[in-house]
Amino acid sequence: MSPVSRPDDRVASVLRFSTELVAWVAAPWALSSHSWWLAVLAVFVLIGLPTVFSTPGDKAQVIVAVPGSVTVLLVLVQLAAALVSAWLAWPVWAGCLVTVLAAAALVAEVPRWRWLTAGTAAR
Repeated sequence: MSPVSRPDDRVASVLRFSTELVAWVAAPWALSSHSWWLAVLAVFVLIGLPTVFSTPGDKAQVIVAVPGSVTVLLVLVQLAAALVSAWLAWPVWAGCLVTVLAAAALVAEVPRWRWLTAGTAAR
């Protein structure tokens, strides 16, 4: 039986990165009115965790190896942060645009997530 190859996720990567950028900006923006400490913490969590924890086979450089399900969870945290923060920090039209972006990223990520959670990423 041949190993399952990594799906082509170029479109998903663009959508995922765009959503991550929104999360990196919108989450601290939304939290800054409550606490600047929370805003700084949000940046460290949203950028730091996916940088440190990754699944072998999914990224070229792995600092701390984690199962694919953890990578999926980290992406879901990014999507949720972008979505919720955009609605809290920005006008309704921006919240709508981010909702469409997050939904597109979610749909585009499904093949990669199946691959990650099938346990084939580390093989």
